[in-house]
Amino acid sequence: MDHPAVHFTTVLMAFFAIMNPIANAPIFVGLTDDLDSRTRRRVALRAVLLAFGLVVVFALGGRAIFSIFGITLPAFRIAGGALVGLVGFHMLQGEQSAVHSPKDEDNEKSRDAALDIAISPLALPILAGPGTIATAMSFAADTTFFAVLRVIAAFAVMCAVTWATFLAGESLTRYLGENAIKVVTRLMGLILAVIGVQMMITGVRGAVMLS
Repeated sequence: MDHPAVHFTTVLMAFFAIMNPIANAPIFVGLTDDLDSRTRRRVALRAVLLAFGLVVVFALGGRAIFSIFGITLPAFRIAGGALVGLVGFHMLQGEQSAVHSPKDEDNEKSRDAALDIAISPLALPILAGPGTIATAMSFAADTTFFAVLRVIAAFAVMCAVTWATFLAGESLTRYLGENAIKVVTRLMGLILAVIGVQMMITGVRGAVMLS
């Protein structure tokens, strides 16, 4: 087991890479462009709280979920690593991965009820998409209770950072510019791809030990 500080930092960086709050800020601005500032703050808060609650459920209930579906931890880490790596690959290409991108019908529905934007597409799939859930479950599974708490704490920090970037989205977009956001996205994609490969290596090692 890594030192607690190292473990926390590793998990935090993984969440930062996959959630990429800097690149998501312009998406939030675009989705809430026609809302007043008070409603926009409510949407941002609701989105991060929903995402936090969802990830906490999967982080705490990971073992039970594995047991119910007969999934081994190495198998999950291999599949989760492939999924996380795929998101990173798309980010390296300068694309929004379909795993963490809203569909056209999500955006159309969100216009019908402003606060629904917080549920879809912000909370799902942008903030707490399959890649984020896989990352949380992988780091939280087969570890001590305090390690799980560190995973939850790291995600809580990322939710707070994301909330702040959402509210400062317009200023952040103007200050950094489109090119700088693309550079950050590609850098996060590289980090995410490496994390995905490491998850797969750990999964394969565990599968070999079980066989």
